[in-house]
Amino acid sequence: MTEKNDHESHNAPAPDWEKRFRAPRVSLPEWAEDAPDRSLFVSNATGTYELYAWDRATGAQRQVTDRPNGTTDGVLTPDGRWIWWFSDTDGDEFGVWKRQPFGGGDDEPATPGIGAAYPGGLALGRDGTAVVGCSTDEDGSTIHVLPPGGTPVEIYRHRESAGVGDLSHDGTLVAVEHTEHGDAMHSALRVVRLDGTTVAELDDTKGGELELGLSVLGFAPVDGDTRLLVGHQRRGRWEPIVWDVTSGEETDLAIELPGDVSAQWYPDGSALLIVHSFDARSELWRYDFARRELTAVEMPAGTVSGATARPDGSVEYLWSSAAHPPVVRSTSGGVVLDPPGAKAPESVPVTDVWVEGPGGRIHALVQRPAGEGPFPTVFEIHGGPTAHDRDSFTAGPAAWVDHGYAVVRVNYRGSTGYGREWTDALKHRVGLIELEDIAAVREWAVTSRLADPSKLVLSGGSWGGYLTLLGLGTQPDAWAVGLAAVPVADYVTAYHDEMEALKSMDRTLLGGTPEEVPERYEASSPLTYVDEIRAPVYISAGLNDPRCPIQQVENYVNRLAARGATHEVYRYDAGHGSLVVEERIKQVRLELDFAERHLA
Repeated sequence: MTEKNDHESHNAPAPDWEKRFRAPRVSLPEWAEDAPDRSLFVSNATGTYELYAWDRATGAQRQVTDRPNGTTDGVLTPDGRWIWWFSDTDGDEFGVWKRQPFGGGDDEPATPGIGAAYPGGLALGRDGTAVVGCSTDEDGSTIHVLPPGGTPVEIYRHRESAGVGDLSHDGTLVAVEHTEHGDAMHSALRVVRLDGTTVAELDDTKGGELELGLSVLGFAPVDGDTRLLVGHQRRGRWEPIVWDVTSGEETDLAIELPGDVSAQWYPDGSALLIVHSFDARSELWRYDFARRELTAVEMPAGTVSGATARPDGSVEYLWSSAAHPPVVRSTSGGVVLDPPGAKAPESVPVTDVWVEGPGGRIHALVQRPAGEGPFPTVFEIHGGPTAHDRDSFTAGPAAWVDHGYAVVRVNYRGSTGYGREWTDALKHRVGLIELEDIAAVREWAVTSRLADPSKLVLSGGSWGGYLTLLGLGTQPDAWAVGLAAVPVADYVTAYHDEMEALKSMDRTLLGGTPEEVPERYEASSPLTYVDEIRAPVYISAGLNDPRCPIQQVENYVNRLAARGATHEVYRYDAGHGSLVVEERIKQVRLELDFAERHLA
């Protein structure tokens, strides 16, 4: 009888929540600038996220990479002849660039003479020149120019975080984003020649005195054109300007949209494709330089995860909403790239909630299961922290809704998309600021009878995992269960073990190193409050994680074990998350099971 039941269970149809993870999906295809029929995209078609080449002229597609833990970082050379991809070890993010012919063939080292490192940006020139950014604990940030067939020449080095922004169309100028002033949240820009000599500087921080960042959006796509598209925060949000790096002239585009505005060039340089993000949703516009006017690109309400303007003037974009799975669409009509296989089941839409909090109005996204509340409720906390939850399709929250849970996602202070002051507000009282906002939304969820106060789950990954552990310790009466994936658990040990770029971010957030401001690290570390935890805790961690390293998780788990706290730990052989679909399903299944057992 047991064998029969096991066989029946094995052959039973998969539930919808698993189908959403397994459904084939694709990223927005990148195309070669001088060979636009040659494209590169990421897909989970084999059950692991890997790179794929697509010849649009013939329709032929082929898998480029095939590694046990997946591959997602790749780029085409401008002529489309080569595919560069980043080769790390089991998700540790430390490795080298390799390359493979577009039509297939053996991989070969792409950057001979440049040692293994964390990637710090890459720009490829039309003559075969490569500009390669690297980061290591020993050297800090470096940038090398690798001429075709030559040896690499170092043109930049600094202890603080920096990276390659872009290479000009004619291959003579390199835009560098750097934080030499010590503020890793607000970059300055430097444009240099291939020998490293400086052409121009732009620093809105005024040497670190002001919290105003800049970002490289791209050089104009025309030979001899020295205009650089730059993102700035001068009016309290991200928006673009055009900076002529030779003359120093800055052209303010004065795009009057209420949210964050990013931009990229149309291929002929006559217009910009604008991505406008506002209230957890996004929309597309075309900005015409000659007429200095905006024209809306028609699309449904939801989120654009990527967009690109093609040489024929059409726009391709990857769109989804909380209810509808992602699809690559084109303004010329139809679906651009449709993966084979069963489509992901739809989920329920989000509703918007605004809650008054200690630092201003907090935006939260809510998904409700069928039936009447109050419901067991999962507060799914986003990572980053400089990111935000959107009205986009996410299989994890949809799985909780399928199991009868309401899901609440909070864009706490520190989140992007709500202005510079909102993002920068978390500094120095790191973690505690975010949890004040989460507590305010929790109070709304309970008093509105959405949430059953006895069945509240605090959950998240990465920074969300960190906030989960910190919240369980600082708000022990508020939560019934905690689920923390790849978290910061012991902030001091995490600082000393993490990748160099994150050390810079932590010094910015907390105002120094653990030795310089020990009281801030202590106040913000989940380990400080581990003895206060009352709720059962589930933790998952990657053995090769360079962002939230395993030893600091073990330190925290040992303290839980020493006091006999109810907890479970799942360790897996990958980095900061997994690119293997069945591994992702396994982790969600373990979380669902843990919550069910401890909320029963």
